[in-house]
Amino acid sequence: MKNNNCIIIIDFNSQYTMLIFKMLRKLKVYCEIHNYSDISVNKILNINPNGIILSGSSHSVLNNGPLISNKIFNINIPILGICYGMQLIVKILGGDVENIYDCQEFGLSRILVKKYSKLTNNIYDRVDSKGYLFLDVWMSHSDVVTKIPDNFSVIASSDKCKNAIIANEKNRIYGLQFHPEVSHTKCGTNLIKRFAFNICNCIPNWNITNISTIINNNINNLVKNNDKVILGLSGGIDSLVTAIMINNVIGKRLICVFIDNGLLRLHEYELVIQLSKSFNLNIIFVDAKNKFLNALSNIYDAEEKRIVIGKIFIDIFLEQANNFSNVKWFAQGTIYSDVVESKNKIKSHHNVSGLPKNISLKLLEPIKKLFKDEVRELGLKMNIPYDILYRYPFPGPGLAIRIIGKVKDSLCKLLRLADKIFIEELKNSNFYYRIDQAFTVLLPIKSVGVVGDCRKYDLVLALRAINTSNFMTAKWVKIPYNLLHKISSRILNEISEISRVVYDISDKPPSTIEWE
Repeated sequence: MKNNNCIIIIDFNSQYTMLIFKMLRKLKVYCEIHNYSDISVNKILNINPNGIILSGSSHSVLNNGPLISNKIFNINIPILGICYGMQLIVKILGGDVENIYDCQEFGLSRILVKKYSKLTNNIYDRVDSKGYLFLDVWMSHSDVVTKIPDNFSVIASSDKCKNAIIANEKNRIYGLQFHPEVSHTKCGTNLIKRFAFNICNCIPNWNITNISTIINNNINNLVKNNDKVILGLSGGIDSLVTAIMINNVIGKRLICVFIDNGLLRLHEYELVIQLSKSFNLNIIFVDAKNKFLNALSNIYDAEEKRIVIGKIFIDIFLEQANNFSNVKWFAQGTIYSDVVESKNKIKSHHNVSGLPKNISLKLLEPIKKLFKDEVRELGLKMNIPYDILYRYPFPGPGLAIRIIGKVKDSLCKLLRLADKIFIEELKNSNFYYRIDQAFTVLLPIKSVGVVGDCRKYDLVLALRAINTSNFMTAKWVKIPYNLLHKISSRILNEISEISRVVYDISDKPPSTIEWE
């Protein structure tokens, strides 16, 4: 997306990159993440950003860590390097970085502001009796800058880190050895805010009205007068928002296709019918349950499941597209977290891998640059009911990745019932809207149980509930024990094929939200 009022973040595989992203978007600044491996100076110039942030990294600049072109410093765009990003600036521009054991810092540190900088002016956490200004920051580094490049100044230092903040004010290049994006750095938001507004001259205009206008204009510019668009509509919020936005621009030239793949939640078909009528969507229903389940019958690996499911989806969409003239576009409800996870090879998303190379349809992904909370905000603007917008997300491959191992129709039916009970009890206890996502997972193991005086040996079910703001990081939810007990009791009493219920207490990272 070309946007001359944005900041791009070049990611060197840092665990904190998404925190920088969230911080900027909360400041209403549009930003994009680009991995160091797929960004170039020409691409940066084409985007035409107001500023560039170089992220931290688990790598070392002293040990073949990821690099960027030195030409990035000659295009007159402000740059802020964070931790590894700062060390990279120093190394490329002729300074020195060393690994000195006594200078390593991990955790809270207090730094002294020694010199004026546009980045830090009037930003401080403490003032001592002599009027010296201090910042309380979060350090996480083994390497240290021992010599700064020419034309740079030392702005702040700690006891162990002489060059905690450095700056080349003339060329608007800044380096922070600490992480401003983490909550432990008290002044972090103010530093990012200062960089975005005072140095990069960004305008805080990333709001829902502008987002909607930009997306509508993009759709209108891309889809020509006679073009038709085919879209896969599910009961999920991403595809629904995408469908309504496209429908608002091109009307009946949008052809929505709902595919029943046998891997959906309970009553999904009925819900989609209701939604399509409410928003006057042109929709075709395809029953492909047998096709999907047969194709999955001997597949155990999650990535293989995704690939098979994605291919069948595409094949069916293309079959449907051939029934109409002038279908030029294939639309998907891809969102930004899908893109980031696929690029980082955490897991593939069938709606990110794109279309086969040998077909003529072009890809239309209107909300590709938005996160789930932004998609929901758009949905509210379009009068989508709250209970639909805040319905728990459901993965594209459906129950296939919530059944660990081999997928069978009988197992799908069990999992639907278990999930229904879980959700019902969350709603009955008024706990549903305190959770961002909850679901059940059927495990490929059996456990001994006792029913009356009889031994049983049946399936194990896991419950999963998380809270998250962007689905890139997540915390497991501490559901009250009495509620967990009620949920477990109902599942075990109402579904005879399940003998044991367990609760997943894993955060993301290190775990992912879905099990597969």
